[in-house]
Amino acid sequence: MTDRRDDDDGIELAFLLGLGFQLLLGEFTRRVGEAGYADLRPAHGMTFQVLQGTGATASELAERLGVTKQAAGQIVDDLEKRGYVRREPHPEGGRRKLVVLTAAADEHLAVAGRILHELEAELGGSVDLGALRGELGRLVRTLNGEGPLPPLRPVW
Repeated sequence: MTDRRDDDDGIELAFLLGLGFQLLLGEFTRRVGEAGYADLRPAHGMTFQVLQGTGATASELAERLGVTKQAAGQIVDDLEKRGYVRREPHPEGGRRKLVVLTAAADEHLAVAGRILHELEAELGGSVDLGALRGELGRLVRTLNGEGPLPPLRPVW
């Protein structure tokens, strides 16, 4: 799309949602990099979200991220080398390992959360975020039905 418009009436909803997500994620990623986490990509942040709390096995991580077990294993290997996750024996025993976040990942999540709130505060000066949040919530519930929300997966 090369035509810039003053109004968004002719732009498809999916395209507007995608552009908004892309632009917000790009600015968020830039700021997180400036805060000292340039080594992490958005998919790493999604991984951290899945592992928050009690952690998960690599198979559970793969399912939640919508990737193969091999891809999830590579993400875990990479994040473990960087000190963001560690493998622990699974509480139910057996050969399974539980992947859990380290203090370094918790620190990243705190910084990322602060940056996201700052971005929202800045956007709130020009966009009614309460109304937008409400409308997007209704859209999601309409598209999803009454079931639980599906996991947000890295699709970029």
